[in-house]
Amino acid sequence: MNRREILLSTAAMALASKTAVLAAPAEKGVSAEAHALYEKSFVFDANLSPPLSDKLPFPPEMIAMVKDSGVNAVKTSLGGTDSSFEDTVAEIAYFQHLIEFYPDVFLQIRQASDFARAKSEGKFGILFSFESVEMFEGKVERIELFRDLGVRVMQLSYNKTSPWAAGVLADPPTGLTELGRKAVASMNDLGVAIDVSHANEATTRDALAISKTSPIITHAGCKAVHMHPRNKTDAILKAVADRGGVVGIYDLPYLAASPKQPNVDDYMAHMTHALKICGEDHVGVGSDSGLGPWDLSAEDFKKMEDHRHAIGVAAPEEDRPMYVEGMNTARRSEVIADALLKRGYPARVAEKVLGSNFVGALTRIWG
Repeated sequence: MNRREILLSTAAMALASKTAVLAAPAEKGVSAEAHALYEKSFVFDANLSPPLSDKLPFPPEMIAMVKDSGVNAVKTSLGGTDSSFEDTVAEIAYFQHLIEFYPDVFLQIRQASDFARAKSEGKFGILFSFESVEMFEGKVERIELFRDLGVRVMQLSYNKTSPWAAGVLADPPTGLTELGRKAVASMNDLGVAIDVSHANEATTRDALAISKTSPIITHAGCKAVHMHPRNKTDAILKAVADRGGVVGIYDLPYLAASPKQPNVDDYMAHMTHALKICGEDHVGVGSDSGLGPWDLSAEDFKKMEDHRHAIGVAAPEEDRPMYVEGMNTARRSEVIADALLKRGYPARVAEKVLGSNFVGALTRIWG
C-alpha cells in the first residue's frame, strides 16, 4: 500500500461519511491577524499530498478543498516505501495526468520560478519527491531519469537499510555506502535536493560532510521534546541549519508518547524547540499527511499498519491515527501561524515558517 493508495482510501472514507471536507474561509479560533498573514504568505508544506481519487473528474468537494486550502505548493512523496520502478513511473504518470486534466487548479513544480507562478496564478503547486530508493533498483543513473520527470527531492533510505544508506530503524546503524556516496554526488550534479528525514544519524552526518548543497529535513520532530527514532537530535538539527538547510515539523503521533493523540500544544513544543535550535530561517512545515482531514476507518488503518509492519518500516508508537488534534484540516498551516503569533513570535517568523524558508533553500539547492 503506497501513499496514493492510503490517500485514496482516506478520501473515499471522508466523502462516504460526509465528513466536512470543505475548508472554511478561516479556521475556527484563528485570529484575524493570523488569517491575514496566512492569506498573503507563500504557504508551502514540505510533505503533503493533494486529495486523490481513482477516477477523473474528481468530486467537486475535492477541488473545492484544494482551492479553499490557502496552500500554494506542496512537496508530495511518490513511490511509496517499497514501490517498483514500473509502479513508480505509473504513479508519476498519474500525477502528471492529474495536472494536465486540471490545468487551472494544479501546477507541477519543476524549478524555483514555479513557486512564484503558483502563487500569482492561484494554483496548487505539486513538487515530486521520493522517500525510498527501491525504484532505482540500485542504479544510480536512474537519478537523472527521475530528475527529468520532475522528481527534484530525494532521500537515501526509508527507515531501514537501503543499498545507499541506513534509515532511522536500521540495525546496525551504518551510514552511507559507496553507492550512496555516488548517489549524493549525482544528486548534487543534477540539482536534486537531498532529504535526510528518514536517515539515521550516521547517514545524515555523512551526507552533511560530502554534499555540495545543503541537505534538508522535510518532515521530522525533535528528540529533545519526545524521544523517538523519527525525531532528530539537537546536534543534527543544528548541523542541518548551519549548512543552510531547513527542518520541517510533521504532524504525526510521534510528537507525543503513546497512547496520547498529540494536540496543537504538542506540535508547537516541537516547532518552538526547532526554532530555538535552528533559528528562524531554518524551520518550516512538513505535515507528512494528505491535504484533507484524516478519516481512515479502523479497518483501513489496520490494513495500512499491517503492511508497514510486514515490510519492516513501521516505527515505534505507530498505534494512533496520523493527525494532530486541532490541526486535522486542509488549513493546518493557518493554525500553526496563529499558534506562533499567540506565542509571541513576530509575523516575520511565521511567514518564514509557512513557506519562504523552504522555498529559499530549494531555490539555492537547485541553482
